[in-house]
Amino acid sequence: MTDRSLSERVLAGDARAVARAISLIEDESPAGAELIRRVFAHTGRAYLIGVTGPPGAGKSSLLSALVAEWRRRATTVAVLAVDPSSKRSGGSLLGDRARIEHDPRDDGVLIRSTAAAGRLGGLAAATREAAEALAPAFDVVVIETVGVGQSETDVEDVCDTVAVVVQPASGDVLQFLKAGIMEVPDLLVVTKADLGDVATRSRRDLGQALKAVGSAEVPVLAVSSVPPPSGIEELADALEAHRERTDLAERRLRARRGAALREFTAEHGERALRDLGGRRAAERLLDDQDAGASVSDLLATLEAAR
Repeated sequence: MTDRSLSERVLAGDARAVARAISLIEDESPAGAELIRRVFAHTGRAYLIGVTGPPGAGKSSLLSALVAEWRRRATTVAVLAVDPSSKRSGGSLLGDRARIEHDPRDDGVLIRSTAAAGRLGGLAAATREAAEALAPAFDVVVIETVGVGQSETDVEDVCDTVAVVVQPASGDVLQFLKAGIMEVPDLLVVTKADLGDVATRSRRDLGQALKAVGSAEVPVLAVSSVPPPSGIEELADALEAHRERTDLAERRLRARRGAALREFTAEHGERALRDLGGRRAAERLLDDQDAGASVSDLLATLEAAR
């Protein structure tokens, strides 16, 4: 299959072509980089949602219910589940896609596990590019992060909306503030609402934590994935409402520039950043670039300026 025919099939929404494209990206193949270049102009179609939170919070169960709700609304959806890596193989250790329930015969749903490969920040190195490959083919692309807690903020540099998921009795206001992740969410979701009072207390604690960091406008929703699910329709509505009131073009531009700066620093270190005149100088350099530049283009600009 040629690069052109693969990209054309991806743009047409061919699920097999998308799966092949993600494999090329994860393998860091030149063909994968060329495919991203060909489809980048079409990545604006999808709504990119990040779902993060500590292990055991119920992210996969929540996504099972949410995927079913989106399909009920005739919305196509892809989920990238970023899992911890095997130290031996480097591959996905948990295989989160096995825990997200869906109809395997439904071409409107794609669930894909990808390994974190030791990457801090909750995302694998190729996650952003994999999302870009999925974006032309699906209405919604969800990135479910590895679930390690405080360091999971890279998702901000990829997604239009970030939902942080917590379970009841997972900590008081002070603990939530210590987690450092309270400045990340566009929505907060308390799972296991069927537990009653304990879920209500957690929702109240989260509201207080948000006020403490000046984010009182962030919605806090309570859901339950236990059949029959509750709160899932309201969550889908809240996600769509955030999409409608967000300047996606501006947010994506800011995210691409942030991702380029983060990748440059991860690759070359803080010393290379100082060689550019520091972080502020690097940010000004990126601000001068074309608004339609991809992360790869922005990264190349930083590297050329060293």
